[in-house]
Amino acid sequence: MQDAGKPLLISLEEQNQVAMRVSDKGQALFFNVQTGDELKRVDLPLPAGASVVSIGKDQPGSPLVILGFSNGQSLVFRHTYKVSYPDGNKTITPAIEYPYGDAPIVLDEQGRPLEHVALNATDSSLVVAGSAGSYLNVLTLSREENMMTGEVTSEQKRVELPQMTEPVKAIFIDPRQQWLYVINGRALADVFSLRDKSLNGRYKLLEDGAAEITASTQLVGGISLIVGNSKGGLAQWFMARDPDGEQHLKQIRTFQMGTSPIIEITAEERRKGFTALDASGKFGVFHSTAHRTLLVDPVVDGPGLFGLSPRANRVIVEAGGKLQPLTLDNPHPEVSWSALWSKVWYENYDEPKYVWQSTAANTDFEPKMSLAPLTFGTLKAAFYAMLLAAPLAVAAAIYTAYFMAPSLRRKVKPVIELMEAMPTVILGFFAGLFLAPYVEGHLPGIFSLLMLLPVGILVAGFVFSRLPDSIRLRVPDGWESAILIPVILFVGWFSLYMSPYLETWFFGGDMRMWISHDLGITYDQRNALVVGLAMGFAVIPNIYSIAEDAVFSVPRGLTLGSLALGATPWQTMTRVVILTASPGIFSALMIGMGRAVGETMIVLMATGNTPVMEMNLFEGLRTLAANVAVEMPESEVGGSHYRVLFLSALVLLLFTFIMNTLAELIRQRLRKKYSSL
Repeated sequence: MQDAGKPLLISLEEQNQVAMRVSDKGQALFFNVQTGDELKRVDLPLPAGASVVSIGKDQPGSPLVILGFSNGQSLVFRHTYKVSYPDGNKTITPAIEYPYGDAPIVLDEQGRPLEHVALNATDSSLVVAGSAGSYLNVLTLSREENMMTGEVTSEQKRVELPQMTEPVKAIFIDPRQQWLYVINGRALADVFSLRDKSLNGRYKLLEDGAAEITASTQLVGGISLIVGNSKGGLAQWFMARDPDGEQHLKQIRTFQMGTSPIIEITAEERRKGFTALDASGKFGVFHSTAHRTLLVDPVVDGPGLFGLSPRANRVIVEAGGKLQPLTLDNPHPEVSWSALWSKVWYENYDEPKYVWQSTAANTDFEPKMSLAPLTFGTLKAAFYAMLLAAPLAVAAAIYTAYFMAPSLRRKVKPVIELMEAMPTVILGFFAGLFLAPYVEGHLPGIFSLLMLLPVGILVAGFVFSRLPDSIRLRVPDGWESAILIPVILFVGWFSLYMSPYLETWFFGGDMRMWISHDLGITYDQRNALVVGLAMGFAVIPNIYSIAEDAVFSVPRGLTLGSLALGATPWQTMTRVVILTASPGIFSALMIGMGRAVGETMIVLMATGNTPVMEMNLFEGLRTLAANVAVEMPESEVGGSHYRVLFLSALVLLLFTFIMNTLAELIRQRLRKKYSSL
């Protein structure tokens, strides 16, 4: 690389075979990464009598580069690498293209040197910016194609911005072409609105008066700024809304690399990671979302310039006129304890939140892999299911084993246990397609049923106990529960029949709208209420079968002895039978809880699969098991997403293991305590 000039930019292509070096002489030199041999040298079309003063790049991942000249003009070019296979051998041919023409773009009309330049390109427009002293120059080039004639028309607009009062250090353009970030002075950042042509605000980037900003770049996507200072610190900043709705530049997180000044920062092209080089020659690897410092290692003896490959697995450092290729192994930087379990302030969010969103359509997406909302959704679904199933199953088990006639018990118990054989996918299908819309349309009736059914059973029992003996004794012992069948059917019919009338009288004809607008509570059609009803129905047989066996297995001698000592059947049941059977009942509840925690198909089909952390009964949820079932087929084998799904399955396994272990310890203690009865 003799007579190549001072390097301004080093870039690598996808396959890590060819690299490009742009120098202050206006040359783009392509060379072999492995050997350093020169492959091609391109003289860029510099204006006569002008020299290269500055260089800038588009967002990470874009091949567009802009040069700023000493006469106030700029040049936009693109580096490409064409892959061909002549004679079966893979060949990469580098080239320089000029998508906006090889004629320089006049940024500063006064002809002042462009000390800093930046650009951002979309399909229809190009925004270039440059600073000449304290003057800012912004130019917008737009293209429009006539759909009928195919004619392309172009237009240039100059954006007038206020003059700067401090020396400019760097310029960046928001990818939506809304904001212009100007880092200036010792540690200031002025944010201009390109749409309103006004100053959004002036922000102080450092509190330490002895430090100053020495390097900066944009993360992939262009939303975040990474700034490095003279004391080895780095910080991430991006625009976020205040409680009053105004957008301001905010510091999100900080990193510390060492004590030497940061001289260069380069962002990864496919992840929210970045690399930095300080004045002492230390090379650092960081990840913003995970808030991780992954590597800090000396690679050269002093300051230099480096390029990072698109896959972030190869680095080339040039220091002292020598090139040093490095291999970087950094497979899963986005996973950390804070990223999985703590609130994280993501880009485009106004505050830190728990979020699970593993994929998106755009390539600069910031993975959000918090397991907190999934764990919360798992516990939420299990809680509402157990809230319905536990009282019904335990009460039914006690009555069946202790009070019901043996002949009736032999019919009832197999029927309830047969419910356990019903596939959960059928229950989920029923809950999602029928129960969810039915509950939405009959909310007053559903709540009336849940409240009136226990009252109706108690009233029926009280009335039956006050009937004359001549009528009451006609019902054989243990068959009293048969009388409740018409009562339950009547209460259910009455509650649902009155539903539209209750909705009209108390809720203006639409209870869902009343919940959403008057109470301000979010209502989703597939919500925790539907899950509680469907999954509670699925869990009842598990709890009932084990609890009923535990109660029925209480020695008959204990029951008869209690009755012989003058205790009533109710006293015997509450003070002898339940206490003796409590280890089995507790085991039944824990097994039912484990079944509810691990349930997949019902929560998959009966909820909106929305990973939110709200205890709202009318809002959806997503569980760990359902998330694994949904996303595992779409995850890349061996990728971070794939591994986090396995981790979530391990969390589910550990949760059930710990819960069952505690349940067994408590059961053994209860057995030991009441074994003397």
